[in-house]
Amino acid sequence: MNKITPLPPFESQRLASLESYRMMDTAPEADFEELVQLASEICGTPIALITLVDDTRQWFKSKVGLEVNQTPKEQAFCAHTIVDSSGFMQIKDARTDLRFSDNPLVTADPNIVFYAGVSLMSEDGMPLGTLCVIDRIPKELSEKQLNAMKILAKQVMAQMELRKQLSGLKELNKQLAETNDFMQRFATTAAHDIKNPLSNISLSAEMLIRHLNKSGDEKGQKFASTNLNSAKQLAKLVNDMLEYSLRPEILTQNHQSFQILTFLKKVTSMITLPKNVEISYPDKDLQLTTSEIALQQLFINLLTNAVRYNDKQTCCIKIMCTQTQTHTQFIVEDNGIGIASKELERIFDRNVTLNNTDRFKQSSTGIGLHTVRFLLDKLGGSISVESEPTVGSRFTFTIPSQH
Repeated sequence: MNKITPLPPFESQRLASLESYRMMDTAPEADFEELVQLASEICGTPIALITLVDDTRQWFKSKVGLEVNQTPKEQAFCAHTIVDSSGFMQIKDARTDLRFSDNPLVTADPNIVFYAGVSLMSEDGMPLGTLCVIDRIPKELSEKQLNAMKILAKQVMAQMELRKQLSGLKELNKQLAETNDFMQRFATTAAHDIKNPLSNISLSAEMLIRHLNKSGDEKGQKFASTNLNSAKQLAKLVNDMLEYSLRPEILTQNHQSFQILTFLKKVTSMITLPKNVEISYPDKDLQLTTSEIALQQLFINLLTNAVRYNDKQTCCIKIMCTQTQTHTQFIVEDNGIGIASKELERIFDRNVTLNNTDRFKQSSTGIGLHTVRFLLDKLGGSISVESEPTVGSRFTFTIPSQH
């Protein structure tokens, strides 16, 4: 017997491709069993196999008419099939073929005489094994049988590709679950860590206000009251973040009714605004029912961007609002640096930055506008933007009105 087993070109890449499917030594599966049964019936052979060939053996994923689960690679007919450039090998009578005449699989059980195999080709063009049929008498496949074998081999690979994709999705879901668990624990810890100093700030501000009341320092009282109100608003935001970390669905599902004008002024009070910023609000104080915390995060992102990316002597931001029976529309307009038309389609994509530094010499993270669109999607809304470089930008977004 010829002991030299032929090797396909790029054998290391082929083995890596085989490993990526994680099929070796897996349990029998009905989908594969049915395909080998069909191959056996179509070709009229007592034996049919789905084989996978690694560096030392050929292993049978599915089999009909054979008891063993694997054979050494040096005895494998399939090791020759996978190096054949045609992707197919047929041996009419192995007893008269010098490559196989003294092969233990020919001279002893299972006494192979006839063999026909079609290579299982991966998506990256690597032969992983075969779909093969075997008989104990001389035989030759007809053209129709050969075509059927090739079709069945493609179905075998389709099943393998499907399982590979499902395995990848399971691994991805596992990683996402681990990441979500980590982020939840991180957010919970961060929220608790922030609440303690906030409580101290609030307590100190209250004591300072009482002291200033006695001294009659009205200006100091005003500053202290601003600090106290800001600390309370931040504490509420932290509590909301803590609740969200425990139940993420509340970010967009916990709807409340509120006055829009009051809401907008509360949001702007939470942002550090330079002295040259002028904000105009809607003329009418309409009422809206939606997720207040989601809308709050949305406006914080848009308003912060309007302030950061403004190079004018006076930063002008105009907030407009209109309402119909079914929707509420907001417009946030600024006189900032603007956005080039070619960039408008992608500014809401994750991690997209325009390589601009803001007025504070900081670069964008590419997360803010992606978050805005994500929140609006969850609220059932939409957003669009118009912009002209050096003139400014106009963001228009709409959310459903609830009554």
